[in-house]
Amino acid sequence: MNRRTFFKWQALAAAGLAIKPFAAFATAPSDKTNGALVLSTWNFGLEANKVAWKILDVGGRALDAVEQGVRLCEDDPNERSVGYGGRPDRDGRVTLDACIMDEMANIGSVACLEHIKNPISVARAVMEKTPHVMLVGEGALQFALAQGFKRENLLVPDSEKEWQEWLKTSEYKPIVNIENHDTIGMIALDKAGNLSGACTTSGMAYKMHGRVGDSPIIGAGLFVDNEIGAATATGHGEEVIRVAGCHLVVELMRQGRSAEEACREAVLRVVAAQKRRNKAMDAIQIGFIAIRKDGGYGGYCLQKGFSYAVHNAENNRLIPADYYLK
Repeated sequence: MNRRTFFKWQALAAAGLAIKPFAAFATAPSDKTNGALVLSTWNFGLEANKVAWKILDVGGRALDAVEQGVRLCEDDPNERSVGYGGRPDRDGRVTLDACIMDEMANIGSVACLEHIKNPISVARAVMEKTPHVMLVGEGALQFALAQGFKRENLLVPDSEKEWQEWLKTSEYKPIVNIENHDTIGMIALDKAGNLSGACTTSGMAYKMHGRVGDSPIIGAGLFVDNEIGAATATGHGEEVIRVAGCHLVVELMRQGRSAEEACREAVLRVVAAQKRRNKAMDAIQIGFIAIRKDGGYGGYCLQKGFSYAVHNAENNRLIPADYYLK
């Protein structure tokens, strides 16, 4: 290193902007696992992980595991923030968002999709059968129907009843950690050492029609780099988008952070953005989970209440994430 480069690096380090050498990746601390691994957000991730693990355990591809894993939640009418049974927007319309990404950087996404129970599978069809990466609204619906997906009414009676009650006041105030679940994001490492991820949601209840959060946006709600790792997010999507959250987590792992360290630093970026904008932090929740290529994994969130599910060859367990607001 010459003198000019050395002094430039010193200045960056003093400002807290220096990038750790890539060699640090091999020595950064992490919770490691051998072989296949799947992580997913929130309590319902435990059951979703079981579906994914059946594929991973027999040597299946991570992409198939994450798609089938999150479909479990999309199909469940009792899960009110994902797929069939999801809470509607302020107009009473259930609109769904999802994205998927494989180990070769192939991506597919749908946003503001109505009448289709499994948006994650539509997103995969976008990835595999079109030259595009995202379809939205009516165009996404037309594509899904052309691919043989069934048109259905996604507004179940319980969700409709809640919406009718909401209309009496029409007060839009998102609730932190609502019923201890939200978007389901799932990331997996298969026995071949390849990573994939999926993210699916019905978005914030009673949102403006057409609102799209981070979940279908590659680099925000989900990102996979098969050389480094994978990350997915949950919580208030606008804040995740603001910092390109999951891409940030993966890039921090590239610089040598453990999975939890990378998730924590991404949360701190959200905190910094909130402070610059003079916005309160106690009214929002952000959570990240990540897997490194070496099998390290972890998660971190803004405030208490977020848990993530981890399934490996040893067990399937729920981990309460550490958090910033103590």
